[in-house]
Amino acid sequence: MIHDNAIIDPMARLASDVRVDPWSIIGADVEIESGTWIGSHCVINGPTTIGRDNHIHPFNSIGGIPQDKKYGGEHTLLTIGDRNVIREYCTFNRGTVQGGGITKVGNDNWIMAYAHIAHDCRIGNDVIIANGTTLAGHVLVEDYVTLGGFTLIHQFCTIGAYSFSGGGSAIAKDVLPYTMVAGNHAKPYGINVVGLKRRGFDSATVQKLREAYKIIYNRGNTLDKALLELEDMASEGDGIGRIIDFLRHSSRGVVR
Repeated sequence: MIHDNAIIDPMARLASDVRVDPWSIIGADVEIESGTWIGSHCVINGPTTIGRDNHIHPFNSIGGIPQDKKYGGEHTLLTIGDRNVIREYCTFNRGTVQGGGITKVGNDNWIMAYAHIAHDCRIGNDVIIANGTTLAGHVLVEDYVTLGGFTLIHQFCTIGAYSFSGGGSAIAKDVLPYTMVAGNHAKPYGINVVGLKRRGFDSATVQKLREAYKIIYNRGNTLDKALLELEDMASEGDGIGRIIDFLRHSSRGVVR
């Protein structure tokens, strides 16, 4: 399963059925689990762990040192979960000690060509990252997010679950769960109705999220007043609690 023209460091640990195509280089302290395919001309440096059944297409740079001038050669990590598709020419960097020492990519993500995942980023599960999207350091992308092509995200931003960014967005603040943003700088454009319906949200829940959006954005409320109204309308499983928690814990403020 490993082509004769691939270069595998003796200290790398690959499951017996991992496939590595020609001209790829797997460095020391790299672990790749069963069912994963590494296309040609990839470079994977350690310490990096890659889970099961991933498809890593040609010309990717995985596990490179962080693009951070403070980095001094410390032992930091990149971890990639299971069943991810990583298309051509992506760059995934390891973490820094200042950011916790780990860059983490979850499961079942679809990451298109030319994406950049910087040091200390955390990508959840079932995320779609379209071509040319760039995440600066320490960005958190929660589950079921869709980032349109050439989206740019500032350091330390959090992109809330089930949200959507339009192509070419420049995001400098946190993005509320369930919402759509677009533009440079990004502004909110309502609830991600199409995305929520695709994920099985019923009409009543979507309507309640729309009402929450109006409370936050359309009625001139202060954040404190909006939170009080959201708390009054929240019930278990309707998504409002997630919005309340997000607003309370946002460190950069939310896109407005």
